Amino acid sequence: MTAADAPLITLALCLRADERTLISDLNMTCGAGQIWCVAGPNGAGKTTLLHTLAGLRRRQAGETGEVSLAGRPLSRWRPEALARQRAFMPQQAHDAFGVTVLETVLAGRHPYLVQGRWGTWESAADVAHAQAALQALALLPLAGRDITTLSGGERQRVRLAALLAQQTPVMMLDEPVAHLDLHHQIECLQILARHVARTGGPVLFSCHDLNLGRRFATHALLLDGRGGWRAGPAREILSPAHCSEAFGYPLILLRDGPHEALIPAVGDEQASVRQDIRAQPGVEP
Repeated sequence: MTAADAPLITLALCLRADERTLISDLNMTCGAGQIWCVAGPNGAGKTTLLHTLAGLRRRQAGETGEVSLAGRPLSRWRPEALARQRAFMPQQAHDAFGVTVLETVLAGRHPYLVQGRWGTWESAADVAHAQAALQALALLPLAGRDITTLSGGERQRVRLAALLAQQTPVMMLDEPVAHLDLHHQIECLQILARHVARTGGPVLFSCHDLNLGRRFATHALLLDGRGGWRAGPAREILSPAHCSEAFGYPLILLRDGPHEALIPAVGDEQASVRQDIRAQPGVEP
């Protein structure tokens, strides 16, 4: 099954945290060739949504709607089959055991391991896929290192390598550039973009850096933390007006030739931005 056959679709999805509505009536389709940035303030539901889309979260009381992958509701996928269709990288992971970097990345091949008389074993192809993923992230020289001896940023890149080694049509990442140096942030998102170009995607990632979302994502889902959301082309959704409304703080867009950057307004700029936001159609004052 290719990525073209496996769009991720939500139908009237409503998510809650205790008594608070995080997302209300979400309808979106993540199709082939698309890179989605999920943005919004802290506590808006980005992590909750990604866990729900990955089929890793139980439905809470009062939550409604449906998530489907390749035309089949997530509830109808067997775990091992689902693990071959979507890969998920959590925001945080705990390396409790001193295994090597290569062994950590090989964990991404678990859905494909061969069941033998004495248990499950990786094949030569599994090792090759893991080594290729490490090579893509310039981590192959660290393959024999103990994972617990690496820095936080290096461990984050190892987790990304494990995700790539899983080789699924759909990939989801919760804060993949957290803890990374600037050049590794760019490298990470470039690798995801190349993955989509090569395989058809789609990829979904959450991110607090709106400028990285505008630069690398084709589409964006912007949550406001009050149940509201906007979805569509990244530069249309991650606009100064929409982001100012969602984050509750005025933002301005700076332009330098072909380059653009969203930055917080300061001083007298704030009143001007708020006035401009009120004038935007579809944006609440």
